Amino acid sequence: MSDTELASVAALTHEGEGVVRGGKTAFVAGALPGELVRFRRVRRHRSHDDAELVEIVQASAERTTPRCAHFGVCGGCALQHLAPERQIEAKQQELAESLERIARAEPRRWLAPLRGPMWEYRRRARLGARFVDKKGRSLVGFRERLSTHVADVERCEVLAAPAGALVGALSVLLTKLSIRERIPQIEVAVADNATALVLRVLSPPAAADLVALEDFERAQGVRLYLQPQGLDSVRRLREDPAQEPLRYSLPDFDVRLEFEPTDFIQINAAINASLVGLAVELLELDRDSRVLDLYCGLGNFTLPLSRRCHSVLGVEGDQTLVRRARHNAAVNAISNVDFAVADLAQPPGPASPWAAAVYTHVLLDPPRAGARDVMPTIARLTPKRVLYISCHPGSLARDVGMLVHDHGFTLCAAGVLDMFPHTTHVESVALLAPAGR
Repeated sequence: MSDTELASVAALTHEGEGVVRGGKTAFVAGALPGELVRFRRVRRHRSHDDAELVEIVQASAERTTPRCAHFGVCGGCALQHLAPERQIEAKQQELAESLERIARAEPRRWLAPLRGPMWEYRRRARLGARFVDKKGRSLVGFRERLSTHVADVERCEVLAAPAGALVGALSVLLTKLSIRERIPQIEVAVADNATALVLRVLSPPAAADLVALEDFERAQGVRLYLQPQGLDSVRRLREDPAQEPLRYSLPDFDVRLEFEPTDFIQINAAINASLVGLAVELLELDRDSRVLDLYCGLGNFTLPLSRRCHSVLGVEGDQTLVRRARHNAAVNAISNVDFAVADLAQPPGPASPWAAAVYTHVLLDPPRAGARDVMPTIARLTPKRVLYISCHPGSLARDVGMLVHDHGFTLCAAGVLDMFPHTTHVESVALLAPAGR
């Protein structure tokens, strides 16, 4: 498979690769639609071949110069070579195709995409770490594209400050440690008030390691945590009872949310703030509205919604996050919310009080697998409006199709959010209402 071929690129895959047709289809990483490229097939599959880009003979007008020196090797981003406007258009197209093909539905109106910062936006990440004998040092970063190896990078352009500039310094730090071969990953959490780094340690740090870690913490102004086992084992490197918890704010709703460094929070702070505002706008809440917030997490939507309605019930499967949500309600002196723990991957049974209550509105923000098992319950509640926030257009389309075709709902509006610029990840929203409303 060493011979090169010359061909035009017809489209992009959902993973951001250029599609070459004519003969057996090839997916060419780094190629863009409309370009004439020379490529080499490197891996065969039944329906297509993977290929590497050898030469761009005629470039697309939508091609742009990647800002990151490691683009193409690091797997953290796939679309830095594509103009930002075209990136969001490609995501809109993927959502539209999913709704048409899977849901067999088209929204009455398309929402304008929510846009935010293109760089230094990512406040949560899991970085790989690996000591490489041949290099004589530890590498820290995202995995290489189509590989389990950690990319050799010095900084990350999409990680929120100051984390993006600390990648090289973390590499130097880990190289010094006696347990450098026993640290496989670092969790990053950038809060409004601090930057937290959680080191997964498979062996206890030696005394000299602890000194090096403490020096790094002080010099860089970050908070270091150690995780020897599961999430319950995460502990501060140095306990400081006077230090305030990690937090982020939603100023438009006078809400502050506290969280732990391994908790799920929305990746992009600016887009999250805009999304919360959009949710309130689309739901059209008033002081009589009773809202059900499914997959509520630590209260990211629950608490802001409570400022605009009669009451909100948040339901979440993770008991730890529910405790955190209750704490956040208390921190914000919000009394018109309640929370329940429930496994939303199963249809609610007759002993589920939350599913038997009366609501006027429903918001849900499920994981990638979607919310298939709660769709019948949502339909039975006959809310005025349902706002579905999704991180996977396929599962969104499947669930929207259930509400539309099985339960008579109307798809009122849909749109995408640029939660993850330069990646192929598609975040979207869909607004539904019972037919006739």
